[in-house]
Amino acid sequence: MIELGLARITALLKNTPQTWKAIHVAGTNGKGSICAYLNAMIRSNRVSCGRFTSPHLVDRWDCITINDSPVSKTKFHHFEELVKKRNEDQRLDASEFELLTATAFEIFEAEKVEFGVVEVGLGGRLDATNALKQKTVTIISKIGLDHQSFLGNTLEEIALQKAGIIRPKVPCVVDASNHPSVLDVILSQADSQSASMKLADLRSNGFGGKLGEQLEPHQQQNLLCAYEAFHLAYPSHTLSKDELFSVAADAVWPGRLQSINIEKITGRAKPILLDGAHNPQSAEVLSAFVEKRLRVHGKPVTWVLAASAGKDISEILKMLLRDGDNIAVVEFGPVDGMPWVRPTRSAAILETVDKIGISISARQDAQADVMMGLEWATKISDDGPLVVAGSLYLVSNILKLLRA
Repeated sequence: MIELGLARITALLKNTPQTWKAIHVAGTNGKGSICAYLNAMIRSNRVSCGRFTSPHLVDRWDCITINDSPVSKTKFHHFEELVKKRNEDQRLDASEFELLTATAFEIFEAEKVEFGVVEVGLGGRLDATNALKQKTVTIISKIGLDHQSFLGNTLEEIALQKAGIIRPKVPCVVDASNHPSVLDVILSQADSQSASMKLADLRSNGFGGKLGEQLEPHQQQNLLCAYEAFHLAYPSHTLSKDELFSVAADAVWPGRLQSINIEKITGRAKPILLDGAHNPQSAEVLSAFVEKRLRVHGKPVTWVLAASAGKDISEILKMLLRDGDNIAVVEFGPVDGMPWVRPTRSAAILETVDKIGISISARQDAQADVMMGLEWATKISDDGPLVVAGSLYLVSNILKLLRA
């Protein structure tokens, strides 16, 4: 169950020092990638860094990293138990995400990191991560329509929630490709906090060359947001374009335009594309990548798709699917630590495909058997392009199958 508000998390962290400098990242899309780039930049200077992102991908503790490595299971459980006991003793009834956030902050302090890169869970203003005490810089990435039941039905309402992470006199870096009305909302909030606002604008920065060849436009935009924030948080060091190229190449963010090999579980020799695109904005980015890189040989794309319950997936499907494509629909498994997350019924996804009028060549309803859907997709694709998308929780299922 999602319960926004800062009272419980503030009580949980009342006696927890936060001596590390925080970089707080909000937005609808690109947050995780920005965090990965920032982590790589900070570590390239051999500075200690903790990173907290959500959701986890394989294990609950892999959302917390210290100096590039996920925290150990033992250490995670040690601090999680401390936080849970505090929650019980104070009868706070904190949510799962609040407990997780407090655990991450405890670990950062125990590890004596210099910087903590923290991704907002949901929204910003009332998100548990907004209990940060030592913000050095804030970042707001590309904003789109998502989680409207919690954040509002317009871009401007959502932007106001995201801008709630801005703090007095703490600089804020904003993705300049946002809609002008979104930028106006964020600027107004920054002005009210006497906080400077730095627009990360590709048009005026001159990114290109090797970076342009290596990264898609949205990836360049995310890298620029991280680059601007890094210089504000760590002004004593500058990165040359060659160093930036190296950082971009080293940054790892699984489940976003990730090429993986599934030969050991399905026998398919060619890599597949894994992407957690789960809203219209991220689906648009994925669609552009697929059109540019995967449809070039004239073969149809085979999709393995899932979605979280409660989402209107019609716009996502319109962007991804083309007449003649193949599709396997699945339902991801239970999400550890997030019992409120449920998959959309696979049959309902197929019904939506029919409603939007896409002529599918072959289809498979694998229901809760993700492995069966993947095996069917491997066979029907016949070495043509194969893409897994629609949910980060489905991405998690695939990665778990590979590990097992």
